[in-house]
Amino acid sequence: MRRALFWRSAGASKSQNSITLGHTLCAKRHATQHPGRPTVLPTMEKPQMHVCVIGAGVVGLATAYALQQAGHRVTVVDRAERPAMGASGGNGAQLSYAYVQPLADPGIWKQLPKLLLEPDSPLKFRLQADARQWSWGLQFLGACNARTSADSTRSLLTLAAESRLAFEAMLAREALDCDHHQPGKLVLYPTQQALDSAAQQVALQATLAGPLQQVVDAAEVARLEPALASYAPRMAGAIYTPSESAADCRNLCEQLAQLLALRGADLHFGTQVHRHAVQGGRITALDTSDGRITADQFVLASGWESAAQARQLGVHVPVYPLKGYSITIDAAAAPHTGPTVSVTDTTRKVVFARIGERVRVAGMVEIVGHDTTLDAGKIASLQQSTRDVFPQLVQTGDVQPWTGMRPATPTGLPITGRAQGGPANLWLQTGHGALGLTLAFGSAQRLVQQLAQA
Repeated sequence: MRRALFWRSAGASKSQNSITLGHTLCAKRHATQHPGRPTVLPTMEKPQMHVCVIGAGVVGLATAYALQQAGHRVTVVDRAERPAMGASGGNGAQLSYAYVQPLADPGIWKQLPKLLLEPDSPLKFRLQADARQWSWGLQFLGACNARTSADSTRSLLTLAAESRLAFEAMLAREALDCDHHQPGKLVLYPTQQALDSAAQQVALQATLAGPLQQVVDAAEVARLEPALASYAPRMAGAIYTPSESAADCRNLCEQLAQLLALRGADLHFGTQVHRHAVQGGRITALDTSDGRITADQFVLASGWESAAQARQLGVHVPVYPLKGYSITIDAAAAPHTGPTVSVTDTTRKVVFARIGERVRVAGMVEIVGHDTTLDAGKIASLQQSTRDVFPQLVQTGDVQPWTGMRPATPTGLPITGRAQGGPANLWLQTGHGALGLTLAFGSAQRLVQQLAQA
């Protein structure tokens, strides 16, 4: 069940774009649902620093939460009217702790002609008169080698493990209702050759202390997920990871925003950042549509837009948007017709995840510059993929078509830490690609640790 939120729309008052919550209602509900649990966690008598986080997606809010837990005063600024209105809002909902292999992989070279030329390809590339697109693309292709892919996988597995610990500790502490569960995950492969190649990646990750994974045949796929009974015979098999999880990222973000505000954070939604005031090599304030916001430290966690914002401060951030799509299907009437286990179909490059009584279907990678328009054809493709894989899952009513821009680096490694060459108090928290939900809380912990050592 979604918890009620009360947002103040843009108005004329000084706090016009700040989040407004029924504080008393929230506190009473917290006390009722969690008797004996303190409504406000103990914090330091005097916060260590005032940190302003720009961006209210899952990465920004996880960072703000970790900073507040560490005793810092926190302000969050976002141009959207609500949390999770960017890439976090309709993402694939899978927490892919074991599936972190970057898109930049040596196998991409064989697939590239097919991916670029086929009309129904899950990858779309629209060449732009944009030097940054060319630069990012060349760096991406340069990272498509075995050594870089293995190094990136190792780093991402470590970060994913840290993130899982931090995320699950937060859930245990806060008891948030974001449809989090651990259904396991099946990654389907159509041919024995593809399955054997995936098995090699499983063997590599086993040497890197990755989560337990199993290679299973088509019959075992159907046993693990009965809703795949009609589709599994078309597959050679799958990689099964029983420890994989799923969650509703938008719901998570909304509840994190509630917690932050309840515990004293200033949250400014619908707020445009016009200018960074810089003096003496440090940012002294943000000039925004909601007035001037001062802080000691500033964290840029605004997803794909972070690259342009960083450029205004003389910082190069190698982040480019990879556009994706999703639909959300109501499966309440016939829950057995949709998946319980999370599923990734490598043939279609589409993921399926159960979140409560809904099934999230997500996929596509479009390198099309800053075009944020919703392509109805891509939504139709996701609906057709759903009919093919889960033919009994009825798509009635609104399927909640969505598109979002994933902030990706060429190597797939996110950027967390001080912005080199920029103001001394500017920190970067961006470039998580399709793994924002998976890596957010580990990245947040790392930034808090770096800030403590600065």
